[in-house]
Amino acid sequence: MTAGPRATATTAAATADTASRNSSQSLRRALGILDALRHDAARGLSLVELADVLGTHKSTVSRLLAPLVEVHLVRRTPTGRFVLGAGTLRLGQAYLEGLDLRTVAEPHLAALMRASGATCHLVVHDGLDVVYIDKKENTAVVRMASRIGRRMPLYCTGVGKAILAASDADLLDAVLEHPMPAVTSRTVTDPDHLRAEIRTVAQRGYAIDDRENEAEVRCVAAAVVDHTETAIGALSVSALASHMPPARVRELGPLVVQAARAVSAGMGSVRCGYEPTGRNA
Repeated sequence: MTAGPRATATTAAATADTASRNSSQSLRRALGILDALRHDAARGLSLVELADVLGTHKSTVSRLLAPLVEVHLVRRTPTGRFVLGAGTLRLGQAYLEGLDLRTVAEPHLAALMRASGATCHLVVHDGLDVVYIDKKENTAVVRMASRIGRRMPLYCTGVGKAILAASDADLLDAVLEHPMPAVTSRTVTDPDHLRAEIRTVAQRGYAIDDRENEAEVRCVAAAVVDHTETAIGALSVSALASHMPPARVRELGPLVVQAARAVSAGMGSVRCGYEPTGRNA
């Protein structure tokens, strides 16, 4: 007895579904190989070690490795171990060329504005200054005087102090070699005081500008790092001091750090952003 058209179609669909699942599983395993090699990039892994990591047979791993080697995503060393190939470098370069800090940060900055109910800024690091490149403003509260393109010194801004805490000590040394005029009556201008504050920022994970750049404004900020774990900018929450008492500052700190880590991850950071106990701790 021959199968009818409906039975034949059902069988064909089941076969196609099985093939799709097998292909998907193979793809996941191949991606697992790349991820395993990424975590042991210097030493590489043997066929046996890769099979252990994937929890599958050596023959399966060998079959998956063949096309990865062909397209140079994986390379076999003279000792028989497997390491990431030059193809991954080309992919990484293409990814980095497509990254734009403002584009990556935009949704996180908007979410931070909604969560905080305050004005949020994104800056980039440029020499001894920061430059404001984006601003998300809560129009229901008092408008901030900040503007896109504005340049401010590192030493007297929350975003600047966050960058200093996430950077090598040489940057802070360079800042302290130049005059630090007071912008408000609360601006930190004493070198020892600033060094101590940067250590605190590094340990705490976020910086505070307590009316140091604008007389009535408090700011909470955290640094953004890139794929080299270098501080390239920072984001912040700003509000009138009367709307941001110390207790609110402590609430906002973790939110700002979380947003900065998300942006950093989008910029290629492996450790997903600035963490407490930074380089200047």
